[in-house]
Amino acid sequence: MYIRTLKPCNHLRMIRMACVQLLVVAGLVAMALPPAVAALPPPERPYKILMLLPVSSRSHRNVFMPLATALTERGHQVTMVSNSPLTEERPGLTHFENPLPHFKMDTINTFEMMDNMEEMFKLFNERLPLIAREIYDVPVIRDLYQRRKEFDLVILSSLFNEVMLPFTHNHTFITISTSGLDPVTSSVMGNTLNPAYVPNGLEVYKPLTTLGRWKNLIMTIVFAFTFGKSLQAPIQAEIEKRFPELPSFSELERNLSLTLMNSHFSTGLTVPLLPNQVEVGGLHIEPTKALPKNLLDFLSGTTPVVYMSLGSVTRSSAMRQEHKDIFFRAFAKIPYKVLWKFEEEPQEKLNNLLVQKWMPQQDILAHPNVKVFISHCGLLGSLEALYFGTPILGLPVFADQPKNAESHELAGVGRKILWPDLTEELLISAIEDLINNPRYEENVQAISASMKDRPMRAVDTAVYWTEYVIRHQGALHLRSPERDLTWVELLYLDLLVVIHIILVFIYVVIIKLTSLCFGGKDRDGKSKTKKE
Repeated sequence: MYIRTLKPCNHLRMIRMACVQLLVVAGLVAMALPPAVAALPPPERPYKILMLLPVSSRSHRNVFMPLATALTERGHQVTMVSNSPLTEERPGLTHFENPLPHFKMDTINTFEMMDNMEEMFKLFNERLPLIAREIYDVPVIRDLYQRRKEFDLVILSSLFNEVMLPFTHNHTFITISTSGLDPVTSSVMGNTLNPAYVPNGLEVYKPLTTLGRWKNLIMTIVFAFTFGKSLQAPIQAEIEKRFPELPSFSELERNLSLTLMNSHFSTGLTVPLLPNQVEVGGLHIEPTKALPKNLLDFLSGTTPVVYMSLGSVTRSSAMRQEHKDIFFRAFAKIPYKVLWKFEEEPQEKLNNLLVQKWMPQQDILAHPNVKVFISHCGLLGSLEALYFGTPILGLPVFADQPKNAESHELAGVGRKILWPDLTEELLISAIEDLINNPRYEENVQAISASMKDRPMRAVDTAVYWTEYVIRHQGALHLRSPERDLTWVELLYLDLLVVIHIILVFIYVVIIKLTSLCFGGKDRDGKSKTKKE
């Protein structure tokens, strides 16, 4: 019996070993395949796709470009309107630049608006209606609008591009949210997020006290109302003059089929999402390429490297001279190498400093010797640093940058310095802390591992859902029924009123009955006469 049972066990062991070997081989083959080939089937046919982001910065367009490129590589024709010229032509991509001068980012000095946020909102309030008034007189825009039905899909940038909503009337469209999760858009799509734990658009998540929850509730309502009334209303007024037959912006936005969000649960707040709210954070991150020889030589060795860039909109050359002096003095004293994206000739030449007007940022952050990223904490640069595992020293300027810098600090992946507090000593201390304290490296590496652990690349996810919406003619089955409810219905206000009326009625009846039973008798229980 022992021998007879032993032989089958040996056979089973051999079969199991063979299965394990097959699984290992299959895994190696799958890893060797390009992600796009392994994950996505070929499209049913070539599509024509229109991408509209006439009010945008180069960094916002950088979120669109990988998707546009991936779509053209799959045989689709992509037409894009953006706010700046392309640096190089892309096969299959037809690009048009918005020629209107009202929102050219090269003319805006964000440092001048840093201390006065009202100036930024004033800029939007003045210039966005001007764009709405004039953009449909631009021949290219007018021609595309007349031909809009030729396109299978319209893709809008969700930030400040309401002027393009007329293209979406009776048409399938999706948005790309370059700034990540937008509570206002989420509500429009039928996923009203709970302000008890979801912060308003300008604050970072942290456990809220009772007072904090009240404050966040009020700020969330005020933010949504202010955005609609002060920014959207003037634009809609101009659009109504041009297209009086169109529905309101709120009705057009309710037809949204899908939003691709530049966020990922590993880098921020985890919230319940609808099937048509798809996270593609890091969509713009590309496979690393070889560095130019001068940068590779500079980064080589054992000395830690500090990399500094304030992005494409907030330029280092535009900062105040006193701040430039602080950086140069601090860099001269630290025992590290420094790479600095600086748009003009440096005022000083330091042995440990290499300055260039442009840097291949992702390839630099991927280098193992880069230990600190000094950044304005724009979302794209922040996602790149987290993806490649580089601690961040944040110097936020405007918009969502203060929120991003605070979130890095709370997550233990960075430090934050406000510009009014910037000193040579504080800058040196923060850099040394980020390099010498191992907790920053450990925390950012954990987030990096989570960001990279996905079923498919972010760009492939974006391609899949873009094609999905076209294949399913708008994918109406993904939409939440909440989007069709009014606030009264959603919050049960009508039910609460009915319940309140019923309770008041019951209370009144009980009082009346009690009065009839006991109110007409004296203390001895005898009924009182009318005379009494």
